[in-house]
Amino acid sequence: MPDTQINLHEITPAAAAADMDVARRVIGHASGGLEALSNSLGDEFVRCVELLGELKGRVIVSGMGKSGHIGHKIAATLASTGTPAFFVHPAEASHGDLGMISETDAVLALSNSGETAELSDLVSYTRRFGIPLIGMTGKRASTLAEQADIVLCLPPVEEAGPHGAPTTSTTLMITLGDAIAVALLERRGFSADDYRVFHPGGSLGKSLLKVRDLMHGGDELPVTAPETPMSDTILLMTQKTFGVAGVVGSDGKLLGIVTDGDLRRHMAQGLFDKVAADVMTNNPKTIDPNVLAAEALREMNEWKVTSVFAVESGRPVGILRMHDVLRAGVV
Repeated sequence: MPDTQINLHEITPAAAAADMDVARRVIGHASGGLEALSNSLGDEFVRCVELLGELKGRVIVSGMGKSGHIGHKIAATLASTGTPAFFVHPAEASHGDLGMISETDAVLALSNSGETAELSDLVSYTRRFGIPLIGMTGKRASTLAEQADIVLCLPPVEEAGPHGAPTTSTTLMITLGDAIAVALLERRGFSADDYRVFHPGGSLGKSLLKVRDLMHGGDELPVTAPETPMSDTILLMTQKTFGVAGVVGSDGKLLGIVTDGDLRRHMAQGLFDKVAADVMTNNPKTIDPNVLAAEALREMNEWKVTSVFAVESGRPVGILRMHDVLRAGVV
């Protein structure tokens, strides 16, 4: 195997300084470009957000080369924040994928030059069927800008590389796409619950899980009446496997709980001659089913309990086990 270890002592100070100068130059170009972009925003951006906010269909994002890679990211960000969107490759669009675009959709086409030949069929299609076209380009005097209904024109910037490879311009494109997505997100009032629906597998999705998402309810709920004999109460605790039984009154409200600890404390006091109300712990700790599971985990650790009833208006609607919270990846 090749030796991939790098001895920093073998790098000359001049070479290290040159590398740092390049990095700072690239970052400086990006920073200046973003400031220029912020200052250039105007009515066209507002019109874009208004159009996409009222859209009945989806946002179709397209671009070629580096703009295409940026387009993929913009489409993914839009889709994950509540704006239905997907990417269509302009070359594939010319070979049948135009059929994926309906008259209720809008097209966001990316081209820094505004003259990307591969976009021509897509642009023509939008003009033929009256599909709104938003052009994101660095050239207002370009074919894309002339054909678009809304033009998001990037400010003139200098690319960081000596040969004009897209660097600063792609940074502006991706940031402008993020600005559109976040503006739409806030316009719609996209909530943490909505975000969790689209991100159930990610760490953020796990952190937004609520007690209601993990609790056991319905027939699994281990509840009994105050007058239930302890023999039947113990049988219920065994069948439901939670190690606890909730005692509810005639109004359905939780009066107390019977735990393994309660059983041990009453074992020598004629346990099987008693009913649930004689043995239960009054006023037990409970949790709101709408709080975050992470908060419930913190409370359970603080209370030193492994399960807790979720209660609404005094009535048990579920039971949450610490094991279920940890298994879901909530920390």
